[in-house]
Amino acid sequence: MLACLPPAPLQPGDLLRVIVPSGTLREMESFQKGVEVWRSHGYRVEVPPNFDKRWGYLAGTDKERRSQLHDAWNDPDCRGIVCARGGYGATRLLEDWDWSEIEPKWLIGFSDITALLWSLGQRQVSALHAPVLTTLGAEPAWSVQRLFDWVQAGSLPPLKGIGWGGGRTSGILLPGNLTVATHLLHTPFQPSLDGVILALEDVSEAPYRIDRMLTYWRTCGIFQKVNGIALGRFSQCDAPANVPSFPVEGVLRDRLTDLGLPIVSDLPFGHDGTNACLPVGIPVYLDGDQGSLGFEP
Repeated sequence: MLACLPPAPLQPGDLLRVIVPSGTLREMESFQKGVEVWRSHGYRVEVPPNFDKRWGYLAGTDKERRSQLHDAWNDPDCRGIVCARGGYGATRLLEDWDWSEIEPKWLIGFSDITALLWSLGQRQVSALHAPVLTTLGAEPAWSVQRLFDWVQAGSLPPLKGIGWGGGRTSGILLPGNLTVATHLLHTPFQPSLDGVILALEDVSEAPYRIDRMLTYWRTCGIFQKVNGIALGRFSQCDAPANVPSFPVEGVLRDRLTDLGLPIVSDLPFGHDGTNACLPVGIPVYLDGDQGSLGFEP
């Protein structure tokens, strides 16, 4: 994967547009808290009309949600797009979508938004794997500050996790949700995985499902292309007490540690806890012995 170009830095006063590209909004209080975080930092945040629209489990039809994305992406006054929540549905928008050749702007979200982050990264534009509006208000102060440090100044300190060995390597960072990323493999929207540092997280997936997905990556030969693996939080992924199972960490170790790659786990990103922002397509190093993920100067 080639390094991506970050959009021009944001600054207070810039216009940001909200989109709801996936699941329908169900947490209005947390959504408003997330909007207020951006506004409290001096940004103008435009919420679309009928932003709480529902079409089954989706926030409107594909045409309606795709129109939100189109209008925000092509608005010359809009400097960044912040996603309201994840859920499911962003991949559906890619069936009839092409990123316009305009000046890049920020696209911010995680979880189901992985579909948009990766497809934009394929165009060598750096999006940001970071809290959506329904989770931003619960982030600790250091994580919020990290987000604004990146979008405004392009600086990030390293993250510390638990090293599983494998030495130190470098590559292009590609963060995302494991389930969503798995369903992008071998589609026209998958970016090149050559030389990347994969940063993966997930939520509410039983250990056997994690096993099935990682086994698919193995049998496709994809792990032979990557330089290292950074693991965030795999929350709510343990099997019920009465169901025979491996623990999720056991599955991750079984499916990954024999690959001969540097691996760091327990990094502070993902669902149900601190979700430190990670830019797509930026050169990083991964130290599997020291347990760190850092950003190349």
